[in-house]
Parts: sequence; C-alpha cells; structure tokens
Amino acid sequence: MSVCGLRWFSEEERSTEIAKRGHSEEATLRVLQETESGETVVEVCRKHGISEQSFYRWKKKYAGLGLNEPRELRQLRGENSKLKRLVPDLSLDRHILQEIVAKELKGLAAAVNWPSGPTSA
Repeated sequence: MSVCGLRWFSEEERSTEIAKRGHSEEATLRVLQETESGETVVEVCRKHGISEQSFYRWKKKYAGLGLNEPRELRQLRGENSKLKRLVPDLSLDRHILQEIVAKELKGLAAAVNWPSGPTSA
C-alpha cells in the first residue's frame, strides 16, 4: 500500500525488512578485516554499501575480536540475562520456604510445649 510515496508494510513485511537491514556479527568482522588487509576504509564502505560512521562504530564495538567470539559473546549475554531473571524467582521461593518452616516450627513448639525463646537460668 502506498500513500504519498510512502509504503506501508504489513507486520510480516516489516519484520523481514528489518532483518535485511542488519549485518551479522561475522559479516561485520569480515568487513573490518578487509581494511586490515590493505584496502582503504572508503573503498570497503563503498563496496559493502555502508557509511563510514557505521564502519567506525563497528570498529569500536568489535575491536580485537575473532570471528567466533561475537557469537560466543551473544550466547553468554543471553545466558546471563536468563540467570538474572532466575535469581529473583529463586530468592522469592527461598523466602517463602523459610516462612513455612518458621510457622511449622512454631506450631511444633506449641504442640510440644517448648519455650518459645531463650530462658534465663
């Protein structure tokens, strides 16, 4: 659908259009390595259809990484975020279990007629 020269995308078209725009980390590293092999930044940017600003942003972000390291870094970040979401859940479970145990012990102490606190001799 086109209105005034603007194209409206369906949800499916939009997601595929966004996916086409980005470069994978491996492709980004290959572009960066081309400049290390002797080509100028301008030539590499023109060849791959990217701006020099994008090139230097990638260079700052991926400086010193090998081809497999960005994938490993992405996996570690994903795992880290899962663990960060898991910790509050486990802390809440632990707190609930501690309350249950405390109530059970109070009930047991009352049933056996134990003193509830320290006694002075």
